[in-house]
Amino acid sequence: MTAAVLGPYRVEAFNTAKASENKIHDDAVARRFGFGGGLVPGVDVYAYMAHLPVTRWGRAWLERGAAECRFQKPVYDGDIASVTATDTGEGLDLRVESHGEICATGRASLPDRPPPPPEAFAEPPLRPAERPPASETTLAVGTLLGIRPLPITRDLVEQCIADLRETETLYLKEGLAHPVIIARTGNWALNHNVVLGPWMHVGSKLQHFGVVHIGDELSVRARITANYEHKGHRFVDADVLVLANTHTPVARIAHTAIWLPRQLSAA
Repeated sequence: MTAAVLGPYRVEAFNTAKASENKIHDDAVARRFGFGGGLVPGVDVYAYMAHLPVTRWGRAWLERGAAECRFQKPVYDGDIASVTATDTGEGLDLRVESHGEICATGRASLPDRPPPPPEAFAEPPLRPAERPPASETTLAVGTLLGIRPLPITRDLVEQCIADLRETETLYLKEGLAHPVIIARTGNWALNHNVVLGPWMHVGSKLQHFGVVHIGDELSVRARITANYEHKGHRFVDADVLVLANTHTPVARIAHTAIWLPRQLSAA
């Protein structure tokens, strides 16, 4: 029997981070790294992927669903990202293509029951007034991280939906945060604590524990779990617990990034 395929869901990609501190999203800098232009953020590509699990399972996936994503090739501003999902019986195998190339792969699933809540994470120390440069010391294994608390406003959700060209109406109808906001906290656990040069989010695994409502405030408790070299790049892994209103776990993210690309480490 042929596996059922959902999609394609096509999105005109938009680089939401052109003006960000991370210059890998700047056209001129990204071209010096060998890319065709500024990279659309990985969390936004994940957001394109998340459309199909929400189409398949609705609010239930936001409440207790799981996902993982890995980014192989860049998606560029103005290009069409085409997302498809193959139903495997155990979940959805996801992929994103642009210009005939596979840019991202992943999977999503919906457990029958809500997963058990995670063990308590240690509270991170107060962030320094001035962030230190990223290094093997400031991103050492065991380092605890937090973020500036983020109020989830309707304006924020509306802006995310507009930027993502999101066609799902569930979020504004039910007053819920888009999953891109949750995914972005993995990035913030890094860049709210250290000063990074051009860097790249390369993949994440996510588990939802509950929906995030408009009116909630998000914070995180995170810790660095690995800092290593691979093919000349310096990678960092972070285990990120996302909390609503200080105490309620809403997601856990295993977040992986290249914090020092080989083009800079060799300089």
